[in-house]
Amino acid sequence: EKDALKYLAAGTHLGGPNLDFQMEWCICQRKAHGMYIISMTRTWEKLLLARIIGAIENPTDVSVTFSRNPGQSAVLEPTAATGATPIAGRFTSGNSTNQIQAAFRGPRLLVVTDPRAGHWPHTEASYMNSFSIALCNTDSPLCCVDITILCNKGAHSVGEVLHLRGTISCEHPLKVISDLCFYKNPGETDKEKQEATEKPVTREEFPGDWTALPVNEDWSAAPTAQTTD
Repeated sequence: EKDALKYLAAGTHLGGPNLDFQMEWCICQRKAHGMYIISMTRTWEKLLLARIIGAIENPTDVSVTFSRNPGQSAVLEPTAATGATPIAGRFTSGNSTNQIQAAFRGPRLLVVTDPRAGHWPHTEASYMNSFSIALCNTDSPLCCVDITILCNKGAHSVGEVLHLRGTISCEHPLKVISDLCFYKNPGETDKEKQEATEKPVTREEFPGDWTALPVNEDWSAAPTAQTTD
């Protein structure tokens, strides 16, 4: 029940206005304004299937790729906590197939945050007979995807799904905070800082004795003459 409330609060069940024919099985209804609603039961079933990540003995054999900013925090924080290998930014062709490359990786399991933007990593993973898990929206293609995790491309959605998938252990809530997996827009952060600096200053913020009398000076005294050479 707690995970279901987090799922709804993050808006993971809200799909997009477009629908791929391979994703019709996961839709429960469509709203009047055209947005598709993802079935929560289907998402939970796929999350349980994604537990195959626990069968990987070496955490470095699990690679997590992202090509969009919302997936940055959702990937770097869990991989730092679990020891998985993050692949940030643009994916170089041949990283999983060409052993001559210095940055060659042969992952046993690949997690992709966006199968449309990052279609080439799990395509190469299929050449190496590696399993691939993808976070899919209603318009995402399912080519070369073994396990589909249903969610949208929002910042809170990607962060919450990676948390529920088991990448972060719930036994250590003080060491790993799930809120760090959510992407924060730099523009919104700068706006909050600007609002904090423009806050009007009140008298209560200045400590001290405001009842002290000012120093009396004798302004009637004649000025002293200055000597010049």
